[in-house]
Amino acid sequence: MSIEKHDLHHEFPEFTDEIHDLKINDTHFARLFKDYHEVDHEVNRIEQGVENTSDDYLDQLKVRRLRLKDGLFSMIKKHKVSV
Repeated sequence: MSIEKHDLHHEFPEFTDEIHDLKINDTHFARLFKDYHEVDHEVNRIEQGVENTSDDYLDQLKVRRLRLKDGLFSMIKKHKVSV
């Protein structure tokens, strides 16, 4: 089974420069980016069978990942407009 990549650089390849700039210059973005990466990594490990957990827990992680991604994307769009 192929696991789909959800890291921000794969999700938003057109915003690579903005993501990099925000990670360096915005501590809030950097913290959310780190949280997103950690949740995404955990989801990937579960989906690959490295970790076992309940379907409910996996669903909660996916919802958290989506909320983080939405927040990060909003910050990226605002940054793009302000630059």
